[in-house]
Amino acid sequence: MNPRFEIGYGKARIPVYRVHATPLRVEPIPESPFTGKSNTLLAAEIDVEVFGDDFLPAYTEGDNRMVVATDSIKNFVLRETLAYDGPTLEGLLAFLGRRFVATYHQLHTLRLTGRELPFRPAHVAADRTDPPPGGQHADSGVLFARSHDDHAMAAIDVRRDTDGASITDHWSGRVGLELLKVTGSAFTSFVRDDYTTLPDRRDRPLFVHLDLRWRYADVADMLSSNATRYVASEQVRDLVATVFHEFVSESIQHLVHEMGSRLLARFPQLAEVSFAAQNHTPDPIAISDTDPETKVYTAPFPAHGLISLRLRRDA
Repeated sequence: MNPRFEIGYGKARIPVYRVHATPLRVEPIPESPFTGKSNTLLAAEIDVEVFGDDFLPAYTEGDNRMVVATDSIKNFVLRETLAYDGPTLEGLLAFLGRRFVATYHQLHTLRLTGRELPFRPAHVAADRTDPPPGGQHADSGVLFARSHDDHAMAAIDVRRDTDGASITDHWSGRVGLELLKVTGSAFTSFVRDDYTTLPDRRDRPLFVHLDLRWRYADVADMLSSNATRYVASEQVRDLVATVFHEFVSESIQHLVHEMGSRLLARFPQLAEVSFAAQNHTPDPIAISDTDPETKVYTAPFPAHGLISLRLRRDA
């Protein structure tokens, strides 16, 4: 027997809190009020995966001489983040990947994944007559509250080459969106047979869970220090929410296609966008006898519909 090996190891969920990172400024778009953020706090969980047959002796012979300990990988991420002078999560991942390749000859192929840890500026009413220790009150620039809402994600694949390191694949994303509206959605004229119990719904509430990903045609647009063609995930979120509100759809498939088409039209620097959607539309229970628009709904059966779409720009 001559087995073939695919080897990978690494460190997952490394929490990083970078304070006073470079502010992000992006071009405005009509669908979003977002034009940037101060990056007073840039917080993320980072995964590092290392690939390559250099580590095979650790598996087959217990020989660890080529292995960079995952604890060292964790410490490397934490310490080197201080040297990053860019404004984006994607830029941080690319920076760390290149630093890994430059520092360890064993690490020639890596994937770094980052999940934003979302904190929102918090506003409090401070008693100006009784300052805290140090003599200054906290303000919205230094005080944050943890949010568990939708958040940004990104992944960067890095490989050693003759010039140092290159980005071989990438994606950016916004995950965990939950969008609900009470009108402006239909689902009719679908296949009917002995298994069909769902009635036509010509105007229904719609509740979807939505994850989005996108890739750039030129990775340089994603990593540019001035971010002039960077696509902020907050703007993607707002554009998608605008389409969700405005577009009267015949299905969730119809809806995500419109979202994808609008994203590619708004951001010509993107090569593709993809969606993973879950249908959590509530079930109707009762209608008022005096006002047909007054209704009660409840959460649907735990099983939910899955809808996916990947749109690539024509070459």
